[in-house]
Amino acid sequence: MDADLRTIIVTGAASGMGLATTDLFLRNGWRVLGLDVNPVQASFSGHTELISRVVDVRSRSSIEDAIAEFTACGGGIDTVANIAGVYPPTTIDTYDEETYRRIFDINVLGVVNVAAAVKPYMGEGAAIINFSSVDAFEVSPGQLLYGASKAAVVMLTKSLALELAPYGIRVNGIAPGWVDTPGNAVTGRSAAAAASIPLGRVARPGEVAEWVFILASRRHTAFLTGETIVLSGGAMIRQ
Repeated sequence: MDADLRTIIVTGAASGMGLATTDLFLRNGWRVLGLDVNPVQASFSGHTELISRVVDVRSRSSIEDAIAEFTACGGGIDTVANIAGVYPPTTIDTYDEETYRRIFDINVLGVVNVAAAVKPYMGEGAAIINFSSVDAFEVSPGQLLYGASKAAVVMLTKSLALELAPYGIRVNGIAPGWVDTPGNAVTGRSAAAAASIPLGRVARPGEVAEWVFILASRRHTAFLTGETIVLSGGAMIRQ
């Protein structure tokens, strides 16, 4: 790992890919600010390199307060992983304005809020990693608003990459397909999904977290910005 990249903010840190990312960076000696609407699980309690705060990414002021506390002893933020998101199913017949606001405010506005709040603390070589989805590129039936929100994240990643390039801040994205997360487990559809994936299985949260680690590295991705990496096990080439 890069010795000078040691501090990361993870949103959605309490479960799934956010939890796996928090665990991976802690094990590699990074300081982690874990933000989530729920407390980060007790297995991390007492870990001196973790600060967990209950924060809704829809509130920019709450994010700013958490970052100010995290950096109170000096230093900046090297990496941000915008993983928080929601994916309730919607169609043209079932959506309502409340669901629309919730999906877009968390999945899209949340990314903007975090990026804006963290920018003053980031410098040359820092990285922002935004989580999109394969649904940003291919239609998933029953995910009308979720797919649209994740397509917006892809464009935000490009726009932020251009805007922040003069500061030496890289902005890239990850677009996972099916992942073995608690949220997906509840649907009971993972087994059927695995059958349609060329590699024959869904991804493990830790595999996705490894890509956050790669994109955080100056050494490996110093010239990569504005791109979104698709992690679908080949599903995107089998339509």
